[in-house]
Amino acid sequence: MDKARIIDHITDWLRDYCTRAGMNGFVVGVSGGIDSALTSTLCARTGLPTVCVEMPIHQHFDQVKRAQDHITWLRENHANVRMEVVKLTSVFDQLVAELPGVEDETMRHLTLANTRARLRMTTLYYFAGLLRSLVAGTGNKVEDMGVGFFTKYGDGGVDIGPIADLTKTEVYALAAELRIAGTIQQAPPTDGLWGDERTDADQIGATYPELEWAMDLRENGLDPRTMGLTDRQREVLAIYDRLHAANKHKMEPIPVCLIPEQLR
Repeated sequence: MDKARIIDHITDWLRDYCTRAGMNGFVVGVSGGIDSALTSTLCARTGLPTVCVEMPIHQHFDQVKRAQDHITWLRENHANVRMEVVKLTSVFDQLVAELPGVEDETMRHLTLANTRARLRMTTLYYFAGLLRSLVAGTGNKVEDMGVGFFTKYGDGGVDIGPIADLTKTEVYALAAELRIAGTIQQAPPTDGLWGDERTDADQIGATYPELEWAMDLRENGLDPRTMGLTDRQREVLAIYDRLHAANKHKMEPIPVCLIPEQLR
């Protein structure tokens, strides 16, 4: 992996796309995780105005500190970076208070976690609209194209996907090359939607390297029946297949009901 050339390639792509679109720069939600840290750093490297927005909603202190420390580091190294902190906890709580109660508390908590992501998307587009900027997505390949581990119209509601063709392993490699803070590189991946420290692996049931293995197997059309898989490999493959099928609607264009010409 030629890390330096990939970094330059993404940086150039971002700058060229933004210029061709007639926009001024980028808006990035920064969570304290590795994906948003890499995305915001790549946007900052373009030299175009980059607004990094930190949006806590009942957020764990460590996540908030990592996010704000990263943005401060970017500002120290890139004059084009601006920080905005929008505290959304009270907005979220007020919305929850107005919503009717339900019997299924498990489904309610999951739905409200996605609501957090959608509040953040709305906030990012507020700044994007004001500044004629593009919202840069922070999803990696495994999340966006593999298991669909993102919120539809939440963190999936973006204009461009700078790192959507990078696996999580590649994200870490580029982050190390760019000297992104060790606290971020070492933090267990989390979507930050629950107000605690539960990790992505806790929610998914598999680590990113395991999911990358499953995704590679499926993309290359390999037959697992001929591979002598371990019990854990079979379990991971089942997790990947289940999530890929369940979340396929997130990864495909919105279905359009086409009207036959003879009915017009």
